[in-house]
Amino acid sequence: MPDPRISDRPNLGAPAVAADGERTNRARLARKEQDLRIWDYLQLGTPWVLLALSTTIYFSWALPASGEGYWPDGASVLGLVAVTATWVLFGHTLPIRRKTLRPVPAVIYFVGFLALCLIFMTYSEVFVIFTISGFFYAYLLTPWPVGVLGVLATSVVLNGSMLLRSELTPQTLVMFILIVLVQTAAIGVGIPFSARTETEERKREKLVEQLETTLHENAGLHAQLVAQARESGIQDERQRLAGEIHDTLAQGLAGIITQLQAAERSANVQGEAESHVAVALRLARSSLAEARRSVRALAPEELGRAQLPDALRTLAERWSQDEGVPVQVEVTGIQLPISPAIEVSLFRVAQEALTNVAKHAEASRVGLTLSYAGPEVLLDVRDDGRGFAQTENPGFGLTSMRQRIRGVGGYLEVESVPGEGTSVSARVPAIVLPGHASEEEGDR
Repeated sequence: MPDPRISDRPNLGAPAVAADGERTNRARLARKEQDLRIWDYLQLGTPWVLLALSTTIYFSWALPASGEGYWPDGASVLGLVAVTATWVLFGHTLPIRRKTLRPVPAVIYFVGFLALCLIFMTYSEVFVIFTISGFFYAYLLTPWPVGVLGVLATSVVLNGSMLLRSELTPQTLVMFILIVLVQTAAIGVGIPFSARTETEERKREKLVEQLETTLHENAGLHAQLVAQARESGIQDERQRLAGEIHDTLAQGLAGIITQLQAAERSANVQGEAESHVAVALRLARSSLAEARRSVRALAPEELGRAQLPDALRTLAERWSQDEGVPVQVEVTGIQLPISPAIEVSLFRVAQEALTNVAKHAEASRVGLTLSYAGPEVLLDVRDDGRGFAQTENPGFGLTSMRQRIRGVGGYLEVESVPGEGTSVSARVPAIVLPGHASEEEGDR
């Protein structure tokens, strides 16, 4: 079964990165939306506030101060205010709210706005206040040079009305030009920077959207890989459990059946049947103990009491007693305490190989060699039995052995010729337990 410590661990991979990126992007979009909302409010509200302010001042102060009656100037201004309000509503407010403002209609609206401002200022200088809205409109004109020209035009209209009401002299003309230039430079300088910032912001938004999309795709792929890895782990665990059952319970039951069949055949021979039954009983007890141990740890009982060489000797001695076939065990090289997973794999290979010999080989001799060869550990199990053709389909036992050895980074070879016996060779990396590797290096 998959390790719950791993499967229950929170995933800190691509999904977490995607979630962080999404939260950051939402916060950035919220800040930008807030900024745009303030700017939109200024764009939408400024002309209406300034128009209302100019009209209020005109009718409450400028018109009475001039000594003129409501008719005809007051009525004309009131009608002009109605026309201007309609122009602002359909040319500016609604397009901005509907996000349908286009460059050409914006220029047409702006020219009409300045024309209305000039007409207003023929009635009173108070409407200079409303003309200031032109500076806000200029920031909506694209491309940015048109916006700068809009600032210049607004400044000319704004200051030109006052110039025409005063005595025209070279000094006032120069002052007018300087005021227009300074005003245009001071206000219009922000337009190209704003346009550049907007362009970069759009590029940045596009990159952020692409990054967010990529993160979501990676999160999906990561989740898919995690699911596949989990399924693969479950499959590997099933195969491992199948191998454990085959190497323990199945082998024990096969031995019990063999002994009981032998006892059945020799039922009339005094003492021989009892011997087979005794062996079968011992195998049954051993299999039961192995089943209980498998539930607890899934490690060979022999390896729980001794190192791999001693466990192999015990296994060979017991097998030889049960099958009546001599087994020669040989250990070469410097013995090192290697990884338990590797020891279990080699032990199970030897166990399965001996089981196959008992079931199929009809051998008279068996040799088992364990070799510690530096970075590798080799296990060879040879018999002089009847062998088999390499073209035959391998059984579960050979497949299980190959999977076990491949699972610890090694490989397994099986050589067999009919009538000439079989050789099973496993080669695995010698992964030394921590602590012993440093000691070995210190001894060199």
